[in-house]
Amino acid sequence: MNLDNYNLISKVTSPRQLRRLGSVELVGLAAELRQYIIEVVSKIGGHLGASLGAVELTIALHYALDTPRDKLIWDVGHQAYAHKVLTGRAEKFATLRRAGGISGFPKRTESEYDVFSTGHAGNAISVALGLCQSRASLGGKRFKAVAVCGDGALGNGMSFEALNQAGVHGKNLMVVLNDNRMSIAKNVGAMSRYLNRIITDDIYIGAKREVEAILKHVPLGQPMLKLAKRIEESAKGLIVPGVIFEELGFKYFGPIDGHDINELISTLQRLKKYEYPILLHVLTKKGKGYAPAERQPESWHGVGPFCVGDGRAVKGEDDSLSYTEIFSRALLRQADRDKKIVAVTAAMPDGTGLEEFRRKYPRRFYDVGIAEGHAVTFAAGLAAGGARPVVAIYSTFLQRSLDQIIEDVCLQKLPVIFAVDRAGLVGEDGETHQGVLDISYLSLVPDLTVLAPSCARELEMMLAWAVKQSGPVAIRYPRGTASESKWKIAPIKAGRGVLRREGKDVLIVAVGSMVDTSMEVAEELSTAGRSCAVFDARFVKPFDQETILKLAAKTKLVVTVEENSAQGSLGSELSKLLHAKRIKAKFLPIALPDQFIEHGTPQELKHKYGLDALGVFAAIREVIKG
Repeated sequence: MNLDNYNLISKVTSPRQLRRLGSVELVGLAAELRQYIIEVVSKIGGHLGASLGAVELTIALHYALDTPRDKLIWDVGHQAYAHKVLTGRAEKFATLRRAGGISGFPKRTESEYDVFSTGHAGNAISVALGLCQSRASLGGKRFKAVAVCGDGALGNGMSFEALNQAGVHGKNLMVVLNDNRMSIAKNVGAMSRYLNRIITDDIYIGAKREVEAILKHVPLGQPMLKLAKRIEESAKGLIVPGVIFEELGFKYFGPIDGHDINELISTLQRLKKYEYPILLHVLTKKGKGYAPAERQPESWHGVGPFCVGDGRAVKGEDDSLSYTEIFSRALLRQADRDKKIVAVTAAMPDGTGLEEFRRKYPRRFYDVGIAEGHAVTFAAGLAAGGARPVVAIYSTFLQRSLDQIIEDVCLQKLPVIFAVDRAGLVGEDGETHQGVLDISYLSLVPDLTVLAPSCARELEMMLAWAVKQSGPVAIRYPRGTASESKWKIAPIKAGRGVLRREGKDVLIVAVGSMVDTSMEVAEELSTAGRSCAVFDARFVKPFDQETILKLAAKTKLVVTVEENSAQGSLGSELSKLLHAKRIKAKFLPIALPDQFIEHGTPQELKHKYGLDALGVFAAIREVIKG
């Protein structure tokens, strides 16, 4: 993308150049950054709202701190687009989230300014504290470690754990609380209410305004005003509820305007000299500078391409329902029939399809904030009390609650349903967001049933089946358009799959999203003179051993195809079974490699890793030739 229209951005190739700009130029730079971010994201999509809200804060942090010597850690990367542009990646910014381009999140291998790769909220304070303590233990040059946390992330349990230790060991640690009253959705919970009390406290706000008004009209008023502001920083804990951070061992400062560059810089320059733990409370507006994003911050958290003029989404021709929408409608139908059904999400009511459930059944809906582990154990408590909780969480975020799934749900055989959205290759958000490990980690857990629908109708039927079970059930389904049924859908039977196509030379056992692909491959093999059967596994755990063994005994090659890591996959389990039963057929597992999967569109990634029809066909033909 041409940077000729961005005069100030072109001058700033690193924070060193940034620190040479005057205050007027810094304001102009903020305007250019917003325009550039909007221009790029409008073409390729991305996380817009949070990054627009953090523009001035990002400028001030790099201006006041000596980065990269000082360590800047972003709690999730949604707010870090301006950071990327200011740290030598302005020219590459147009490749954001594209295959071969720069990541949508901070990434250690991408820049020395990306101190830590971040994608899941709640870890920044822990990382910053660890950096501080590594210097304390190992020596070396002094530096300030600054964790930039959203107010939604501050409600995460890991943030509280880190604050608890940091108050004792957090020398040279600063936490910048970027408070925009939003996580992905509107913030929930007591911490959110607490922060809101701080910024709306009548006593504090009123007293501050009165003192400022008086001092401006007396001799030496302006110097006295500056002195009063310094006094305020140490004394305001007595009149505002920021005292909770003081009790944790932090010196609390704020709240200050997160869009006033000069105030941000002067405050940060003053605070960075202190060696004790500091929490700076900064108020920003999510979507700042782009009217549609300001009006609807939840909708503009993460977006696809859009028209800059009016904010209209640029959509393709396919207007089919997504798996998330199918799940949403199916859950509402079940909830209409059964008053015990309740829904739980972790800060993503819209993304997981629960927004309509919240509107229709507000007393049966729970958004627990960015707290996936708590969401699962909370659901366990609901189930123990007689409710039928459905926990809707993206695959990548459900990883954070594995211990709770094991100890609090499955060990106790409680009827919790996990709706595992975004299972498989998600795409442009890259390594931290790909849902390619859920088959592996969920299959490890005793007494947990794991299903994968191959089409919209199967998802509906699996959910209806799950609510009737007496134990825990997980249903994993992909991002994107739900496949329409191309065949007669048989009833769901526990642990049973369905033969979609008969054949004698090759047997493909396909999981969920890969059934359609496997049917394409079977057709190609037929054209090439090979008869291929396709078996829709339906159940990943327990899988249909009896039927698969019968089919495998009559074929020459057994193939598993799944959108999951090869480690811990259905293929690895089936391989052991075939070996134990001395099945003579050759075996070919097709899955993703044992590595973190980079960003790119799902189609690009499937092609790269041999999970599209072309790749699966080529792999099978190679084995048949041999």
